[in-house]
Amino acid sequence: MTTVAAAKELPLPPAPFVSSVMRIEPQWIDYNGHLNMAYYNVMFDRAIDELWLKLGIGPAYMKERHGSTFTAECHVRYLREINLGDPVQISILLLGADEKRLHTFEELRHASEGWLSATSENMTIHIDMNARKTAPFPPDIRARIQAVVDAHAALPRPEGIGRKVAMPPK
Repeated sequence: MTTVAAAKELPLPPAPFVSSVMRIEPQWIDYNGHLNMAYYNVMFDRAIDELWLKLGIGPAYMKERHGSTFTAECHVRYLREINLGDPVQISILLLGADEKRLHTFEELRHASEGWLSATSENMTIHIDMNARKTAPFPPDIRARIQAVVDAHAALPRPEGIGRKVAMPPK
């Protein structure tokens, strides 16, 4: 059995999906003494990779079926500082999907204290890696994705979804 076929046998991820606990690495701390903004995206990306494995669209999918995902748009909100050594965990809601796109909302929280540090809302596109162009998900993968979207639709929506960058009204 290939690794992609094995992924289809896995149970669907929980709603919401929660990543493994990660720790802030020393080289990620900037001259302000806190986590540099770029590394929030590193952690969000690591969490997405964990979810993608559960959906069957991880590295084995790319190797065997020549499909992958690229981030098309990302909006990060930095709400509270994270510091060296802090344990963090990311929850992910799969808000919506169609034949080529995935809309996710992620919350990065302090893993032991529970407070919210940052959010990231993303639009991800499916890519045919041979053509390097957008392409529909295969039907089996699309069905797994839709099952997760349906499960996540029953959950409350966190504050911050759909926010845009703009000056506050006067």
